[in-house]
Amino acid sequence: MSIKDLILKGYNGGLNHEGLSPLQKVTLRFVVIGLIFYGVAAIEGMIMRGYAVEPLPLIDEKHYFAIMTAHPIVGIFGSTYLLVFGAFTFLVPYLMKKPIYSIKLANFTWFIMTIGTVLVWLSGFIYYYAPLYTIYWPLPVDFTQFSVAGATMFVVGIALIMIGTLAFIFNTYATVFHTPKGMKKQPVKPLLMSAFGIDGFLNIVNRIRGKEPYVKEPPLSLPIVAIFRGTIDTFLDALVILSAGFLILFYIGNEVFKWGLHYHAVDALLYKNIFWWGLDLIADGLVLIYVAGTWYLLAMIISGRNLFMQNIARAALLLELVVSWAVWSHHLLSDQPQPSIMKLASGEMITAFELITQGLAFFITLTTLWLARPLKMSNELKFLLGGLLGFALAVPAGIIQADLGMNRLLHNTQWVAGAHFHVAILVGLTMTLYSAIYVLFPILTNNSVKLYSQRLANWHFWLHLIGGIGMGAFMGMAGIDGMLRRHIYTEGEYLIYMIPAAICGFMLILAWILFMFNIIATIGLRGLIGIFKPSSIDKDVVVPETAVAAQKG
Repeated sequence: MSIKDLILKGYNGGLNHEGLSPLQKVTLRFVVIGLIFYGVAAIEGMIMRGYAVEPLPLIDEKHYFAIMTAHPIVGIFGSTYLLVFGAFTFLVPYLMKKPIYSIKLANFTWFIMTIGTVLVWLSGFIYYYAPLYTIYWPLPVDFTQFSVAGATMFVVGIALIMIGTLAFIFNTYATVFHTPKGMKKQPVKPLLMSAFGIDGFLNIVNRIRGKEPYVKEPPLSLPIVAIFRGTIDTFLDALVILSAGFLILFYIGNEVFKWGLHYHAVDALLYKNIFWWGLDLIADGLVLIYVAGTWYLLAMIISGRNLFMQNIARAALLLELVVSWAVWSHHLLSDQPQPSIMKLASGEMITAFELITQGLAFFITLTTLWLARPLKMSNELKFLLGGLLGFALAVPAGIIQADLGMNRLLHNTQWVAGAHFHVAILVGLTMTLYSAIYVLFPILTNNSVKLYSQRLANWHFWLHLIGGIGMGAFMGMAGIDGMLRRHIYTEGEYLIYMIPAAICGFMLILAWILFMFNIIATIGLRGLIGIFKPSSIDKDVVVPETAVAAQKG
């Protein structure tokens, strides 16, 4: 079979998109767009890695910092959010055995978030709008260096992403609590208690007291609980970022219509606290809770057994939710006006609980897998273990800098960018998502396709794992040696670290290319295009009955 036919038609005939339900198609749309944005973010990251080795003649400093602004937004909101939202859009109805509340709203979500991400990217590409992703006040409204048009495009893009996020949240909650026609209505109280993990906590209390469990079979499975719990943080984050966007939009109007209001009318420290309270919910709340729930689901599917210490896991998710609301001050440890009590309580002490909550999730997942041995080292298991390793490295790296003394030395260096959040996102989160893709791929395609090349899948795994850890490690070493982030070095001061970091970054891009080629060769371009065509199957069908029978067979 020629490469041309393979790409066009797919391996063994490729994907039969006509047999996919509307829910399967909308989920795959989320995934396809999310993977494309991941590639864009990877290329942007490689440009910055290359620029750290030798400033490129094709872009100037203004363009460089515009890339630095767009890069995390494309990577987190455009790629990670779409991949996570797509997976959970499918998993909530699939695990609850009920139709999604609204297919139209699901399609609206991926579409408006795609448009929003493109607008943010264009605000940097066209107008060089570069207040950095933290948009610290008053940098976003400094119109002496940024244009009104760029700021407007950026804010509108962010607003569209947050509107899409709120649409996903509404659709998720509506699916959990809505009773479709013909199904038995469940009382709201048990659902809410299960969603917040209260029933798991009461089960632990009753066991200690020697009584019967509060509930033997919780109405919501553990992955649904994690999705519900993480979505609370997603909602709060969306509100905070939307509010910051409206504030910037107001000052854009102030600039255009000359209302005469000075940016000093906004307290910069108060703004920074509120903004980081919301933005940190992405990392310390949303990501850790969502990831823990995904680990639990993957461990149960891969092992074929119930999760170890289920009640503890439910209670830990509730603890993580509360902790996530009170840890934001670790981003402000080096800010002199920040009250010391907030630095100590929120920034150091409460942040340390992340080691406990994430450590519990780590232990429960690995123990569940260990008790099911021997296990086949499948793609989903390899990538799950890679994701666990990523967080095992990145979370302690974050805790190290959540110390008043260490923070002074590390916070504004490449240590934070490399050893902490790049390893967390690229290795921990992304490899977990790849594992979920491999698990869901047969379900979403009705078992109608066979992976084109296991060898390419192996290369993808090792290149991504070594590239992600290697890039984070070399950036972290540069940070320990004093290399600042958000700073351009032109004299080759840190080439000993930046050259191997760039090589590892190239490995990440190569891994993505091999993965995308493998997937396209598997389903074919015709199947890929077919994903975006309407489905002829009833919208209330989650997975066609023929596919369910094939999975059982």
